[in-house]
Amino acid sequence: MDRRSFLATAATLPLASITSTSAQAQDRTFAPRPGAWRSFEVTTRVEVAGAGPGTQVWIPVPVVDGDWQQTMGATWSGNMRSAALVTEPVYGAKMVHATFADTEPTPVVEVVSRFRARDRAYDWSAAPATLAAPADLGAYLRATELMPTDGIVKATAERIVAGRTTDADKVRALYEWVVANTHREPKVRGCGTGDIKAMLETGNMGGKCGDINALFVGLARSVGVPARDVYGIRVAKSAFGYRELGAGSPDISKAQHCRAEVWLAGRGWVAMDPADVGKVMRLETAEWLRDPNSPVAAPVYRALFGGWEGNWMAYNVAHDVALPGSKGAKVGFLMYPQAETRGERVDSLDPDTFKYRITAREIVA
Repeated sequence: MDRRSFLATAATLPLASITSTSAQAQDRTFAPRPGAWRSFEVTTRVEVAGAGPGTQVWIPVPVVDGDWQQTMGATWSGNMRSAALVTEPVYGAKMVHATFADTEPTPVVEVVSRFRARDRAYDWSAAPATLAAPADLGAYLRATELMPTDGIVKATAERIVAGRTTDADKVRALYEWVVANTHREPKVRGCGTGDIKAMLETGNMGGKCGDINALFVGLARSVGVPARDVYGIRVAKSAFGYRELGAGSPDISKAQHCRAEVWLAGRGWVAMDPADVGKVMRLETAEWLRDPNSPVAAPVYRALFGGWEGNWMAYNVAHDVALPGSKGAKVGFLMYPQAETRGERVDSLDPDTFKYRITAREIVA
């Protein structure tokens, strides 16, 4: 059964009652707020199995800096022939690009990134301030290869925001609609593909963060609200008691997660994460919770409209990334290590041919 057929079937399954979980969830709180900085070290070790001529590896490193994340540099080592920190020219994403001798049987490269982060929360009660729009703001209104802003995407968004006059009101309507009309689908590989046109055309609205948050971003862009995906990885447990919103161990190899931001005049870039609301609704309890206002889901439903928890490292905001030195296709987003050997792109989600381990540790001063 292919992915879309599976999702179409899954979408028709009955959802269980939340009665049994309501009582135990009454004391849940989730209220990220700007606070103390935490420092982390993330180590990505990559091995390419069955390597041949022309082996190359690309490992993303964090480039996002702001009042909620500050990068602290990266170092690398291994048996590569050459390695350099390179910058993707459109969005400024950074990655370590390593090449290996054609005779190297076991290519290995390890990258260590350091950063610090803190919780992020927008105070909606604060009066808008005078803020200059970033020079690159127009980039976050443009379509990408998998995120069109016309056709069914624009028509859908216009229906959702009908009657809303401010960008903040439009974003609220889009956020609520995405939470209500999409669902987390655990069977999707990785973080999904972000093919939002296919989601809307087929009506199969299941996916993961790369699908659901991309849909939110694409809808926002289509009605003139600058928005962007922010691609990263969870590095620590959630401090607010949600298993699904944190990394469960120091091994974070499968903890990739993208979030979203919208630009609101007088408010700046504001954090959003409708995909994680859906993840909590689907996976945090034994039952699949349909109602975002249920006791378990309601705290994150409120908090992730304007907030993020600081247990996560943001790599970049890049779409349609051309890997330097590669003649292969662009990658839709750069959140996983990438590799090529013998002129062929290695499947970054196939552990038999592309072995990597990502670990995180908190640095305590």
